[in-house]
Amino acid sequence: MTPEQILERFGPRESMEYDVVVVGAGPAGLSAAIRLKQIDPALSVVVLEKGSEPGAHILSGAVIDARALDELLPDWKESGAPLNQPVTGDEVLILSPGRHRRMPQWLVPDCLDNHGNYVISLGALTKWLAEQAEALGVEIFAGFAAAEVLYSDDGKVRGVATGNVGLGRDGEPTANFQLGMELLGKYTVFAEGARGHLGRRLIARYRLDAGRDPQTYAIGVKELWEVPAERARPGLVVHTAGWPMDEHTYGGGFLYHLEGNQVTLGLVVGLDYQNPWLSPFEEMQRWKTHPAIRAHLDGGKRVGYGARAITAGGLLSLPRLAFPGGVLVGCDAGMLNAARIKGSHSAIKSGMLAATAIADAVKSGRSHDELGAYPAAFEKSWLYDELRASRNFKQWFKKGNTVGTVMTGVEQWLLPRLGLKSPPWTIHRHAPDHVRLHAAGQVEPIRYPKPDGVLTFDRLSSVFLSNTNHEENQPAHLTLKDASIPVAINLAQYAGPEARYCPAGVYEFVQNENGAERLVINAQNCVHCKTCDIKDPTQNIVWVAPEGSGGPNYAGM
Repeated sequence: MTPEQILERFGPRESMEYDVVVVGAGPAGLSAAIRLKQIDPALSVVVLEKGSEPGAHILSGAVIDARALDELLPDWKESGAPLNQPVTGDEVLILSPGRHRRMPQWLVPDCLDNHGNYVISLGALTKWLAEQAEALGVEIFAGFAAAEVLYSDDGKVRGVATGNVGLGRDGEPTANFQLGMELLGKYTVFAEGARGHLGRRLIARYRLDAGRDPQTYAIGVKELWEVPAERARPGLVVHTAGWPMDEHTYGGGFLYHLEGNQVTLGLVVGLDYQNPWLSPFEEMQRWKTHPAIRAHLDGGKRVGYGARAITAGGLLSLPRLAFPGGVLVGCDAGMLNAARIKGSHSAIKSGMLAATAIADAVKSGRSHDELGAYPAAFEKSWLYDELRASRNFKQWFKKGNTVGTVMTGVEQWLLPRLGLKSPPWTIHRHAPDHVRLHAAGQVEPIRYPKPDGVLTFDRLSSVFLSNTNHEENQPAHLTLKDASIPVAINLAQYAGPEARYCPAGVYEFVQNENGAERLVINAQNCVHCKTCDIKDPTQNIVWVAPEGSGGPNYAGM
């Protein structure tokens, strides 16, 4: 049955009205909710979270700059925020096969200086933020996925609807069917994270990206390890450049020592890569075999795994932030500062700025209009200044890693020492990530070694550690516009890159009895990273929300 037919048969949906509806219980959404209640405790605020609990779908390095948290909750230390491990040292390593060079500390760009920052589990911080929000009276509905944006007759956002529950794989209602619910607000905050599935629809509907550079993304593949006490170096922050990436593939590694003899590490690979044979997951496994990385892990045990897309376009790719009835915040807008490899502080700050504009509008009796005060406040904030200073970062790397490294040094190290807070030039990019792939026959295939099960692993054992689960008898949330394209175009021209760019083994090409190839989609493996929605060369794959509470249940990530 179509959604319209379901509504006709089972509708109308129940609805609940609030002053503000927030979609996504990540740092941006929760900060918006907290600030709203701080400004006016009488405001009714609800937060929808598709994960089983706040933090279940949160994945980041992470090293956090506490500047925005200081502004939001100045007493966070006394209140028990899980920022327990200050950064104790920075290392930037340039890797080549089997060797490395440590960048002299005096040459490290300012964007990679982590003095005063903290190594954290962002999932733990998110859970704590949710507790602070609930203590202020915010309602949080976890396990409910916002599946649809609701519009008024004149085209303004009036809220969202949660997805229907209990549809079978064939789209027909089962005995457990429950109709979704409408949550209506005077304003709606979209805080879904990178490549939010409702955010991308809003950007298209209101042409919010008109005149902006195309957004560009990376995928971060991350693991959590427990290491012997003698290898633990709490607070050490290591970043790597170079191997295993080639000159024309943007990427780099991170390795952070947490408290409790834990190490969080991963590889970030730009999704504008050109070689269709490349696998970000396999590159991450290969990266761990470098002596400089292996030295931190020998004798340890892998205890966590996950992957997530990252917005990397920065200021030049930011869409218009406000539209009639709603706003985009955090990574749903693309606030991450790729040069600093940080987005949590910018997510928190953007949520606060949006909340202030919303509270002022509601106080004055307004609703469902375009909140021009939010982007105006953003452009006057320290966050805007920070993103402006880093606006060329990804654009330089499009010209090759050597040029990118040199110009990052110029813009992030030399210019500040000359008294310039922002480069006097701007570099633009014009092509989205998915058009960058070469045909498979134009490049040399990459042969990856088999995993050893000690340091390197396969996808399925990795997904097991992510605690990913989906109700199997539900419509696939990884949809194809045209079922013939994966074989006719993706496989024929690009050797089926979806089987390699997915870090969870969702996509695989198999042969029928007659020898013909077909694409199998193992949607139950999906860790909600959104890479397929971004990198598919034909833009034929569309990620939609599965039933609420489905997906990964990250612990300590």
